[in-house]
Order: sequence, then C-alpha cells, then structure tokens
Amino acid sequence: MKYDMLLLRFGELTLKGRNRNRFENTVLKHVKSVLRPFPAATIQKEYGRLYIVINGEDSESMIKELKKVFGLYSVSPVIVCPSELDAIVETSTSFLKQMPLKDGTTFKVSARRVWKKFPYSSHEMNHLVGAPLLQEFEQLKISMKDPELELRIEIRETGTYIFCEVIPAAGGFPRGSNGKAMLLLSGGIDSPVAGYSAMRRGLEVEAVHFYSYPFTSRKAKEKVMELAKVLSGYSGRIKIHLVPFTEIQTSFTTVGQDNLIITLMRRSMLRIATMLAEREGALAIVTGDSLGQVASQTLPSMNVIGRATELPLLRPLVTMDKNEIMDIAKQIGTYDLSILPYEDCCTLFVPKSPTTNPNLHVVERIEASLENLPAMLEDAVRRTESVVLTPRSVIETDRDEETIQEDWF
Repeated sequence: MKYDMLLLRFGELTLKGRNRNRFENTVLKHVKSVLRPFPAATIQKEYGRLYIVINGEDSESMIKELKKVFGLYSVSPVIVCPSELDAIVETSTSFLKQMPLKDGTTFKVSARRVWKKFPYSSHEMNHLVGAPLLQEFEQLKISMKDPELELRIEIRETGTYIFCEVIPAAGGFPRGSNGKAMLLLSGGIDSPVAGYSAMRRGLEVEAVHFYSYPFTSRKAKEKVMELAKVLSGYSGRIKIHLVPFTEIQTSFTTVGQDNLIITLMRRSMLRIATMLAEREGALAIVTGDSLGQVASQTLPSMNVIGRATELPLLRPLVTMDKNEIMDIAKQIGTYDLSILPYEDCCTLFVPKSPTTNPNLHVVERIEASLENLPAMLEDAVRRTESVVLTPRSVIETDRDEETIQEDWF
C-alpha cells in the first residue's frame, strides 16, 4: 500500500514538563539522522508528534529504522485526503479495499476532529463514515470493544489523516538525555541486552570490551564489534573501547587462589572501566549481571566486586531470568551473534569451583600482594583502542590484522 505520511508519537518524555521541548528536539535530531538514507522525506513537528512526508521513499524501510528510535512510542503509516466529508468517505473506502478483509472481521471507526471548524463532530463522523463502509464491505461486523480493525481518522485544517496501524516503537527516553555510562560488553547474551536497556532509559552508552589475545581469538573480538554495531542501530553510533587484558588476567593465576580469579578479574575490569569513564565523562557503569545466574552474580559476589569502583553500578537485568533476557536479545537482534562459539576472556579462566561468597579482606590482600597491578591497569588503559561504530560500519578481518572501515550516515 502506498502511504503519504508517517505519524510518530512520543512516549514517556511527555511526562517531563519543562524538559519536554528539549526531549522532543533530541528525538527530532535522532529521527533526522535515521532519515538521511531517505533524502526525499521531510519532517513536520507538532506538539507531541512528528510527521514525515514520505515523498515516494520506501515507507517499510523507514518504519523499520524509526522503530528503533528511543523516545518514540509508535509509528502509523497514514493516507492524507482533503478535510471534506465526501473525500474522507471515498478515501476510507479506497483504503479498506487494499486491505485483506475476511468474513466476520470486527470493525469500528474512531474519528478525531482536531480542526474545530469542521462541520461534524467526532461522534457524528464515526457514523457518517462507518455506515457507508459497512454497506460497501459485507465482511465487516461492527464492534465497539476491541475490534480487529480500527479505522482512525484525524481531521485537520490542512488535511485529514486516515490510518489503521499503530506500530510499537522503542519507547523510553531520547538517546543521551539522561547522561553517559560505560557498558561492560562481553560476547555473551546478557551484556548487549543490558546496554540496550540502559540506552532505552536515555543513557548514552560507550562499550568497554576486554580481550586476552592469544587466549581469545580475533573472531571473538570481531563478534563483540558486531554486537556493538547492532546496538549502534538504536543510538546512531556507539564508541567501543577494546582493552588488552592478557597480562592482568594471567597475573591472577599465580596467586594460588583459583576460586577467586573471576572476582579478581571483575574488580580489575571495573577499575579500568572507571578510568575510562573519567576520561570520557561518563557517570556510571552498566553491567549485564542477573542475580544468582552465575557465581560472580550472587549478592555477596556483586557486593565485593562492586566495591572496586565509586561510580554507580547500573544492573538493568538484575531481577530478570534467563528466558526473559533471551527474549529481549532475540527482539533487538543480538541473540544469534551472542551464541556464536567464540569464548571471551572470562569464560576461559573459570575455575572448577568459583566462590559464591568471597571475603573482601582476602580479595584486597591478594590485590595488594600484586605490586605491579596498578601499573598494569594504567598500561591497559593507555593501550586501549577506541573505535566509533555505526549501523553501516564495515568490519573487515584477515589473518594478519583487523581493520575497521567507517561508513558514516
């Protein structure tokens, strides 16, 4: 079906009072960046809504991308006609003729008269449009409560908008409207979902990934880059910091406390992420912890690990079970990448019996015995490679080296 416009509705940001205009302008900026591949499309802004005039562009492709914009609650493809009764009835009839209607389809008309000088009220328009449609389409059956098909009509001075679909969008708050945080991004299922959840709450997220070459393969690193690229589809772009972790990780294998290796590694990761956060102006750290899922995510373990940083630790998945997390991963497009069989640095050094109740004083004493640990942490930060990815970035890998080519919007 050929549509004339797309109607975009704002979500939670409508509750923000004095900040509303700033939030709406942030969404508008994001929408403009999404529409760059569709140069003929134009944007019209109204209070609480955006309208995109399609001008012959591919509406399905536009909707696919707009659904990812945080701060948008829903998208509706719209047909426009003159604000005259005969034109509205004629356009509504033509509109329904293009839809696959089956016998017994429940139906109603929901008219809304925005232009108060229009001669008929909203209630009158429900009957004036609904009656001829019921005569034209015998397969329709009127139902005022939860109909299968709801024809929505918005009557405005400049034209009347006719549509049926209300396609859910990402919702939440506009990108970056609530500050910046660092995301600990592994190659697993949980951390990309945590990143998505944080971005949906208006956080600008920069990813931090720890790799231990040659213990982890370049394929594992490439996998994480692809995960970050998927997340960039929801934010427009994302910066990822690739931290060399081999020296730090192997140093913990020499202390004779194998059951504490994961605790020690996670604390060092938080310290490095904190240094990067201070450098990048981030105010929190996001992790994919889910309470009780693994040994490092028991409450005692999270308590000891979390004390390695003074920054707030945000754990969006903390009360979710694995099935809930997997469902979101499939929805946002990270699941198939996450289950690829390339191990990250944490899974390689998991002991047979990791502690679920580490002692903070013992952990701190072990760290103090590693005199070079602070220098190794600082060196890892110095050698960190930072790359900005967009949904259209091209990641190329060969046997000798990895190169990343940027293809900006």
